[in-house]
Amino acid sequence: MESHRIKVAEVGYNRFTMTPNRWKKDFNAIGIIPSSGKYSLGTFAHPDIAFEFASWLNVEFKLYLITEFERLKKNEAYQSKIEWSVKRELSKTNYVIHTDSIKEFIVPTLTEKQKQFIYANEADVLNVALFGITAKEWHESNPDLSGNIRDYTDILHLVVLANLENLNAEMITTGISQSERLVKLNKTAQRQLKLLKDNSSIKKLENMNEQLKFK
Repeated sequence: MESHRIKVAEVGYNRFTMTPNRWKKDFNAIGIIPSSGKYSLGTFAHPDIAFEFASWLNVEFKLYLITEFERLKKNEAYQSKIEWSVKRELSKTNYVIHTDSIKEFIVPTLTEKQKQFIYANEADVLNVALFGITAKEWHESNPDLSGNIRDYTDILHLVVLANLENLNAEMITTGISQSERLVKLNKTAQRQLKLLKDNSSIKKLENMNEQLKFK
Protein backbone atom coordinates (compact mmCIF):
# COMPACT_ATOMS: atom_id res chain seq x y z
CA MET A 1 0.00 0.00 0.00
CA GLU A 2 1.22 3.50 -0.75
CA SER A 3 1.29 4.56 2.92
CA HIS A 4 3.07 7.84 2.16
CA ARG A 5 -0.24 9.15 0.83
CA ILE A 6 -1.68 9.05 4.34
CA LYS A 7 -0.44 11.74 6.67
CA VAL A 8 1.05 10.35 9.87
CA ALA A 9 -0.84 12.97 11.87
CA GLU A 10 -4.13 11.54 10.64
CA VAL A 11 -3.66 8.00 11.89
CA GLY A 12 -4.99 6.90 15.27
CA TYR A 13 -7.64 9.57 15.67
CA ASN A 14 -11.37 9.50 15.02
CA ARG A 15 -10.93 12.54 12.83
CA PHE A 16 -9.00 10.36 10.40
CA THR A 17 -11.18 9.70 7.39
CA MET A 18 -10.88 7.17 4.62
CA THR A 19 -13.81 7.50 2.28
CA PRO A 20 -14.77 4.59 0.03
CA ASN A 21 -13.94 6.65 -3.05
CA ARG A 22 -10.51 7.57 -1.65
CA TRP A 23 -9.85 3.95 -0.71
CA LYS A 24 -10.60 2.88 -4.27
CA LYS A 25 -9.01 5.79 -6.14
CA ASP A 26 -5.79 6.37 -4.20
CA PHE A 27 -4.89 2.78 -3.41
CA ASN A 28 -6.76 0.76 -6.03
CA ALA A 29 -7.88 -1.38 -3.10
CA ILE A 30 -10.44 -4.15 -3.09
CA GLY A 31 -13.07 -5.02 -0.52
CA ILE A 32 -15.19 -1.89 -0.97
CA ILE A 33 -17.28 -0.98 -3.99
CA PRO A 34 -18.23 2.71 -3.79
CA SER A 35 -20.99 4.31 -5.78
CA SER A 36 -22.56 7.72 -5.66
CA GLY A 37 -25.14 9.77 -7.44
CA LYS A 38 -28.89 10.05 -7.65
CA TYR A 39 -29.46 6.44 -8.67
CA SER A 40 -26.75 4.90 -6.53
CA LEU A 41 -27.59 1.67 -4.70
CA GLY A 42 -25.07 2.49 -1.98
CA THR A 43 -21.57 1.39 -1.03
CA PHE A 44 -20.85 -2.32 -0.69
CA ALA A 45 -18.12 -3.78 1.53
CA HIS A 46 -16.67 -7.21 2.18
CA PRO A 47 -18.25 -8.74 5.34
CA ASP A 48 -14.95 -8.54 7.26
CA ILE A 49 -14.67 -4.82 6.57
CA ALA A 50 -18.34 -4.24 7.38
CA PHE A 51 -18.01 -6.07 10.70
CA GLU A 52 -14.99 -4.00 11.74
CA PHE A 53 -16.77 -0.81 10.79
CA ALA A 54 -19.74 -1.91 12.89
CA SER A 55 -17.38 -2.60 15.80
CA TRP A 56 -16.00 0.92 15.54
CA LEU A 57 -19.53 2.28 15.71
CA ASN A 58 -20.76 0.05 18.53
CA VAL A 59 -19.69 -3.37 19.82
CA GLU A 60 -23.27 -4.48 20.41
CA PHE A 61 -24.16 -3.48 16.86
CA LYS A 62 -21.29 -5.62 15.56
CA LEU A 63 -22.58 -8.67 17.44
CA TYR A 64 -26.07 -8.03 16.08
CA LEU A 65 -24.71 -7.69 12.55
CA ILE A 66 -22.75 -10.94 12.77
CA THR A 67 -25.79 -12.78 14.14
CA GLU A 68 -28.02 -11.51 11.33
CA PHE A 69 -25.40 -12.33 8.71
CA GLU A 70 -25.17 -15.92 9.94
CA ARG A 71 -28.95 -16.19 9.98
CA LEU A 72 -29.20 -14.99 6.38
CA LYS A 73 -26.52 -17.46 5.28
CA LYS A 74 -28.41 -20.31 6.94
CA ASN A 75 -31.65 -19.23 5.26
CA GLU A 76 -29.90 -19.05 1.90
CA ALA A 77 -28.52 -22.56 2.36
CA TYR A 78 -31.96 -23.82 3.37
CA GLN A 79 -33.63 -22.27 0.32
CA SER A 80 -31.01 -23.83 -1.97
CA LYS A 81 -31.60 -27.21 -0.38
CA ILE A 82 -35.37 -26.86 -0.82
CA GLU A 83 -35.04 -25.83 -4.48
CA TRP A 84 -32.76 -28.80 -5.18
CA SER A 85 -35.14 -31.19 -3.42
CA VAL A 86 -38.14 -29.82 -5.33
CA LYS A 87 -36.39 -30.30 -8.67
CA ARG A 88 -35.38 -33.82 -7.69
CA GLU A 89 -38.88 -34.78 -6.59
CA LEU A 90 -40.42 -33.28 -9.73
CA SER A 91 -38.05 -35.35 -11.85
CA LYS A 92 -39.00 -38.50 -9.95
CA THR A 93 -42.67 -37.61 -10.31
CA ASN A 94 -42.46 -37.08 -14.06
CA TYR A 95 -40.60 -40.37 -14.42
CA VAL A 96 -43.61 -42.15 -12.92
CA ILE A 97 -45.86 -40.50 -15.50
CA HIS A 98 -43.70 -41.73 -18.37
CA THR A 99 -43.45 -45.32 -17.14
CA ASP A 100 -46.95 -46.09 -15.86
CA SER A 101 -50.48 -46.07 -17.21
CA ILE A 102 -53.87 -45.75 -15.58
CA LYS A 103 -57.43 -46.68 -16.49
CA GLU A 104 -59.64 -44.70 -14.08
CA PHE A 105 -60.25 -40.99 -14.56
CA ILE A 106 -61.11 -38.37 -11.93
CA VAL A 107 -61.13 -35.18 -14.01
CA PRO A 108 -64.63 -34.27 -15.24
CA THR A 109 -65.22 -35.63 -18.73
CA LEU A 110 -65.47 -32.85 -21.30
CA THR A 111 -68.85 -32.05 -22.77
CA GLU A 112 -69.31 -31.83 -26.53
CA LYS A 113 -69.82 -28.08 -26.15
CA GLN A 114 -66.47 -27.70 -24.40
CA LYS A 115 -64.72 -29.75 -27.07
CA GLN A 116 -66.00 -27.52 -29.86
CA PHE A 117 -65.55 -24.16 -28.15
CA ILE A 118 -62.54 -22.19 -29.34
CA TYR A 119 -60.87 -20.55 -26.36
CA ALA A 120 -59.22 -17.22 -27.12
CA ASN A 121 -56.88 -17.55 -24.17
CA GLU A 122 -54.51 -20.51 -24.16
CA ALA A 123 -54.48 -20.38 -20.36
CA ASP A 124 -58.17 -21.21 -20.43
CA VAL A 125 -57.45 -24.27 -22.55
CA LEU A 126 -55.37 -25.57 -19.65
CA ASN A 127 -57.91 -24.40 -17.07
CA VAL A 128 -60.74 -26.29 -18.76
CA ALA A 129 -58.60 -29.36 -19.39
CA LEU A 130 -57.53 -29.59 -15.74
CA PHE A 131 -60.22 -27.86 -13.67
CA GLY A 132 -63.23 -28.05 -15.98
CA ILE A 133 -63.89 -24.28 -15.96
CA THR A 134 -62.51 -21.08 -17.46
CA ALA A 135 -60.93 -18.28 -15.44
CA LYS A 136 -64.05 -16.15 -15.91
CA GLU A 137 -66.32 -18.94 -14.70
CA TRP A 138 -64.13 -19.43 -11.63
CA HIS A 139 -64.20 -15.71 -10.78
CA GLU A 140 -67.98 -15.65 -11.15
CA SER A 141 -68.24 -18.57 -8.74
CA ASN A 142 -65.73 -17.03 -6.30
CA PRO A 143 -66.31 -13.25 -6.38
CA ASP A 144 -64.71 -12.70 -2.96
CA LEU A 145 -61.38 -14.30 -3.90
CA SER A 146 -58.51 -12.45 -5.55
CA GLY A 147 -56.01 -13.97 -7.96
CA ASN A 148 -57.01 -16.98 -10.02
CA ILE A 149 -57.86 -20.65 -9.66
CA ARG A 150 -54.20 -21.64 -9.84
CA ASP A 151 -53.46 -19.64 -6.69
CA TYR A 152 -55.85 -21.82 -4.69
CA THR A 153 -55.06 -25.28 -6.00
CA ASP A 154 -52.79 -27.89 -4.41
CA ILE A 155 -49.31 -29.15 -5.27
CA LEU A 156 -50.69 -32.15 -7.16
CA HIS A 157 -52.67 -29.99 -9.58
CA LEU A 158 -49.73 -27.57 -10.00
CA VAL A 159 -47.44 -30.44 -10.99
CA VAL A 160 -49.96 -31.71 -13.52
CA LEU A 161 -50.51 -28.16 -14.78
CA ALA A 162 -46.77 -27.76 -15.44
CA ASN A 163 -46.80 -31.00 -17.44
CA LEU A 164 -49.86 -29.88 -19.41
CA GLU A 165 -48.17 -26.58 -20.27
CA ASN A 166 -45.21 -28.43 -21.77
CA LEU A 167 -47.44 -30.85 -23.64
CA ASN A 168 -49.61 -28.02 -24.99
CA ALA A 169 -46.54 -26.13 -26.21
CA GLU A 170 -45.33 -29.20 -28.09
CA MET A 171 -48.73 -29.75 -29.72
CA ILE A 172 -48.94 -26.11 -30.76
CA THR A 173 -45.62 -26.39 -32.60
CA THR A 174 -46.89 -29.44 -34.48
CA GLY A 175 -49.99 -27.58 -35.66
CA ILE A 176 -52.63 -29.52 -33.71
CA SER A 177 -55.91 -27.58 -33.50
CA GLN A 178 -57.03 -26.07 -30.21
CA SER A 179 -60.10 -28.28 -29.90
CA GLU A 180 -58.05 -31.43 -30.46
CA ARG A 181 -55.40 -30.25 -28.01
CA LEU A 182 -58.07 -29.64 -25.38
CA VAL A 183 -59.28 -33.23 -25.61
CA LYS A 184 -55.74 -34.62 -25.42
CA LEU A 185 -54.85 -32.36 -22.49
CA ASN A 186 -58.00 -33.38 -20.62
CA LYS A 187 -57.22 -37.06 -21.04
CA THR A 188 -53.64 -36.49 -19.92
CA ALA A 189 -54.82 -34.58 -16.85
CA GLN A 190 -57.20 -37.37 -15.92
CA ARG A 191 -54.47 -39.97 -16.18
CA GLN A 192 -51.81 -38.01 -14.31
CA LEU A 193 -54.04 -36.88 -11.44
CA LYS A 194 -55.14 -40.42 -10.75
CA LEU A 195 -51.63 -41.79 -11.09
CA LEU A 196 -49.98 -39.21 -8.83
CA LYS A 197 -52.70 -38.87 -6.21
CA ASP A 198 -50.88 -41.01 -3.64
CA ASN A 199 -47.37 -40.62 -5.04
CA SER A 200 -44.68 -40.30 -2.36
CA SER A 201 -42.83 -37.55 -4.25
CA ILE A 202 -45.96 -35.41 -4.32
CA LYS A 203 -46.33 -35.92 -0.58
CA LYS A 204 -42.75 -34.73 -0.07
CA LEU A 205 -43.40 -31.63 -2.17
CA GLU A 206 -46.50 -30.88 -0.11
CA ASN A 207 -44.47 -31.22 3.09
CA MET A 208 -41.79 -28.88 1.72
CA ASN A 209 -44.47 -26.36 0.82
CA GLU A 210 -45.86 -26.47 4.35
CA GLN A 211 -42.38 -26.00 5.83
CA LEU A 212 -41.76 -22.91 3.69
CA LYS A 213 -44.99 -21.34 4.93
CA PHE A 214 -43.58 -21.24 8.44
CA LYS A 215 -40.12 -19.95 7.51
